[in-house]
Amino acid sequence: MATFRLQGSRMLAVDMTGDAVKAKNGSMVAYDGTMIFKKLTGGGEGIRGMVTRRLTNEQMTVMEVKGHGTCWFADHATEISLVGLQGEKLYVESSNLLCTDAGLRTGTTFTGLRGATQGNGVFTTTVEGTGQAALISDGPAVLLRVTKQYPLHVDPGAYVAHQGNLKQSFQSGVTFRTLMGEGGGEAFQIRFEGEGLVYVQASERNTIAGDV
Repeated sequence: MATFRLQGSRMLAVDMTGDAVKAKNGSMVAYDGTMIFKKLTGGGEGIRGMVTRRLTNEQMTVMEVKGHGTCWFADHATEISLVGLQGEKLYVESSNLLCTDAGLRTGTTFTGLRGATQGNGVFTTTVEGTGQAALISDGPAVLLRVTKQYPLHVDPGAYVAHQGNLKQSFQSGVTFRTLMGEGGGEAFQIRFEGEGLVYVQASERNTIAGDV
């Protein structure tokens, strides 16, 4: 299995000994040794994945990198976080996924109104299995824990990913900005309940629903 490690906070180094990884297309910045690069169809999920992603508007263009040596990845100097999975499922916005072990399965799943407010469709990307994944975020990602006693509300534009036994619901109405008199248009929040972790970035992507 490939070894993921960070060199600084904005560069991912992956050591491979005949292993393969799937990475965001165009994210390779350097490599040593011998590497083979191949563009993958439908986010690495084949023709069916390509059709599904076009229908759901959850676009993800990836390449497979395989070889012996070290390959370095980065994306517009965004911050990188490593997530280790042990048979678990990670839910992540496709735009925030940089690289995964080739053995991890990716797909799409319905998430409700949150996708509609973001303009990313009503689906999000899933990563499942045993291995490592690298996430990117605008500024260092903050990892917030959700417990049964303390549910969490997240601005849709700041959401990056989540994992664990969490239930999502989508609420319209007052948000952090509208409380300050700065909001505009229809506003939404994501409410997480249960036990798990949520990754939040320090800025907000544009949304269809206006300033949320």
